[in-house]
Amino acid sequence: MKPDPLAAAPFPADVVVLPVPGLPEIAPGADLPALIADAALAGPGLADGDILVITSKIVSKAEDRVISGDRESAIRAETVRVVARRGQTTISQNRHGLVLAAAGVDESNTRPGTVVLLPLDPDGSAEALRKAIGTRAGARVGVIITDTMGRPWRTGQTDTAIGVAGVTPLRDHRGQPDTYGKVLEVTVSAVADEIAAAADLVKQKTTGVPVAIVRGLSPLVTDAAGPGAAALVRAAEDDMFRIGAADVVTARRTVRDFTTEPVSPDAIRRAIAAAITAPAPHHSQPWRFAVLTSPAARTRLLDDMLMAWKADLGADGFTQEQIARRVRRGEPLRRAPLIIVPCLVADAAHAYPDARRSAAERTMFVVSMGAAVENLLVALAVEGLGSCWVSSTLFCADIAAAALGLPAGWEPMGAVGVGHPATAVADRSPRDPDDFTLQL
Repeated sequence: MKPDPLAAAPFPADVVVLPVPGLPEIAPGADLPALIADAALAGPGLADGDILVITSKIVSKAEDRVISGDRESAIRAETVRVVARRGQTTISQNRHGLVLAAAGVDESNTRPGTVVLLPLDPDGSAEALRKAIGTRAGARVGVIITDTMGRPWRTGQTDTAIGVAGVTPLRDHRGQPDTYGKVLEVTVSAVADEIAAAADLVKQKTTGVPVAIVRGLSPLVTDAAGPGAAALVRAAEDDMFRIGAADVVTARRTVRDFTTEPVSPDAIRRAIAAAITAPAPHHSQPWRFAVLTSPAARTRLLDDMLMAWKADLGADGFTQEQIARRVRRGEPLRRAPLIIVPCLVADAAHAYPDARRSAAERTMFVVSMGAAVENLLVALAVEGLGSCWVSSTLFCADIAAAALGLPAGWEPMGAVGVGHPATAVADRSPRDPDDFTLQL
């Protein structure tokens, strides 16, 4: 961001928030700019530099965004990504990039059997209102359209800007000194949200006052529409909390191309900490992880496995050309800047005199190891890392163990290539749970 041009602007000593009463019930097709302008002029007036803060619901009603039908169907239609669910509450992202309860679908203050959707283009709606109201009132005004949102880690809800026109939505204080002369490095104020919350003090939810005027912040009012509320939506690549509770498992994708960027040892340690929460038989802890950070260790493992693989394929009668095609499947591990070899230690397994129970005992430990590997892969995805599980060490466990000098009893269970994805991962093909389920 560029330095804030308003940094040295003198703000008035007083900021006043005024309700705009007298608006009728808004019907589809209503001339909302005229209704708001007339109510404002009849009440507190409209001065140059005023900011009109308008509840999104009346904008939606005027734009005929009220539909008949059940709320759940409307939520599904408006949802782009489910972030979390708890009981009947769904937190989801809508097409505007906003993360909020029920994708912004509301059934309050509307006829029974109907629900209200957010405006299709809140920034566009704000700009249309700004132009029309300013013209009618003969004043330079800004417009903020608001909706109510909850906040992670905070109880209660507050109004937030979802559409902005003619108002600077963000103020960048980075590079400016604080009162002690320390240069600010991360402070960016969401002034549009602050104004939205302040206006809600006089609008509230049950008073029938959907519009307020914030007076005294004229330096924030601009002649052009500006970047709008879209500037307040954090980009996905900058979102530290992008993976919501509903996204965690599906965030794991197989990544085969990596950049050369180093992998954080702390991220690997956290991923392994998640891996070892897997269930295990007999209260045992059968999981071990060999982390190959040095190029020499990775090359030694992969070269020895490649030699064994070629020998097996040759013994099976494959031609050199066929062998060359098949061994390319192991190339993702060579491209990975780090390899993790999950290992099973089954020394807690019970001994049985018959093959059936012995096989079942072994399977229990292998399943536990699989759960640990899945935990590892999911945790790596949460860390923003890509990974691919390759089964090759299972086919030459003794060779892999010797190449790495593993302790006695450590059984390699595949290998996991880890790194930063070099390209965007394609969307997962849809799968219907019913295709994999037997109801009894």
